[in-house]
Amino acid sequence: VRLLQTGGGSVQVGGSMRLACGAVGYFSTYCMGWLRQVPGQELEEVATIESNDTTHYADFVKGRFTVAKDDLRVNLFLQMTSLEVEDTALYICATAPTCSLIRFGDKGQGTQVTVSS
Repeated sequence: VRLLQTGGGSVQVGGSMRLACGAVGYFSTYCMGWLRQVPGQELEEVATIESNDTTHYADFVKGRFTVAKDDLRVNLFLQMTSLEVEDTALYICATAPTCSLIRFGDKGQGTQVTVSS
């Protein structure tokens, strides 16, 4: 499966941003989600959504970020609100057979999100 990301850029603290990811290719049972990477730090799982629409969020984004998908066109979205400087990272969409494997699955090209004060 190929994942193509759009969105990202710079925003001020407290602002909002929406990321999108389009998936091309066949996959049956799947988990889709968002990871983020800060240079020198480990890859973090941000949010995932399963084929039955069950969502999971990292504690540091709960209440601020929302993950959603459009099954018709197999698009994945991440709506980010109340952004903080600490949210600055390269955001990567991913898909895997199960959410436990999301960080090891197919990944998009990544998009930079920079939050400034």
